[in-house]
Amino acid sequence: MKTGTIRKIILFAFFSVLCLLILVPFYAVTIASFKPGEDLIRYGLNLRFNLSAMSFDNFVFLFTGEHAYFTWFFNSLLLTVVQVVVTLLVSATVAYGFSAYEFRGKTLLFICVLLIMMVPFEILLLPLYTLTFNMGLMNSYSAIILPGVASAATIFFFRQYLRGIPKEMIAAGRVDGANEYAIYVRLILPVMKPSFAAMAILNGMNSWNNFLWPFMVLSNENKYTLPIGLKTLLTPYGNNYDLLIVGSFFSILPILALFLGFQKYFIDGMTAGAVKG
Repeated sequence: MKTGTIRKIILFAFFSVLCLLILVPFYAVTIASFKPGEDLIRYGLNLRFNLSAMSFDNFVFLFTGEHAYFTWFFNSLLLTVVQVVVTLLVSATVAYGFSAYEFRGKTLLFICVLLIMMVPFEILLLPLYTLTFNMGLMNSYSAIILPGVASAATIFFFRQYLRGIPKEMIAAGRVDGANEYAIYVRLILPVMKPSFAAMAILNGMNSWNNFLWPFMVLSNENKYTLPIGLKTLLTPYGNNYDLLIVGSFFSILPILALFLGFQKYFIDGMTAGAVKG
């Protein structure tokens, strides 16, 4: 057997096992969403498929019961859309400045971006919380959106991607009489579609699953995001596992839809951003 064939078989086996490891938790949550909460308390999250214990009661309760699930869901959806759009536009503009222009302190500023990438968010929690409190932004969505508007990792990725775009394209736009704004909007942004798709998925996942920072700044239940809302279903006085498990199942769907919608450009964007420059 040829070496290339053996390598392909090994890679196929490896990725098949990896795929199973990824799908098993999703399968467990899907099966559990059809079971009553008592079953989850008694047996935990398991892979047993017991048709007699399964029903649509949890789904009926999700859509007809008295709870705030869909308020939390649409809060998270709104925040994710706004945060992703604003972050991509601001980060792309900053990255374009680093890539297209020469100015004093450019290298130092980019080193600062790299250093920010190395700082864990937990270290910034206390000063960021103090700043948010002093600015009067507590219990508002602005407190969640503003700290991530200029994402260091997204700026770095866009900058690497833009370094692969020929400078002649920008020069040609200037020769044709286009101003800097027109060059950026009409020439650069269309070329960046693959990188936008890749960063939309990654930033969308981070925003949708963000728990710690929204949990610290939000105190009004009507403003809770979905991760916080699901956490409130587990209390010392009682646990609403029926809503928790089916709500967790539905929380996967927006991210799945986001990936399926942008997967056409995702691989191109990730590879181009990794190797250019």
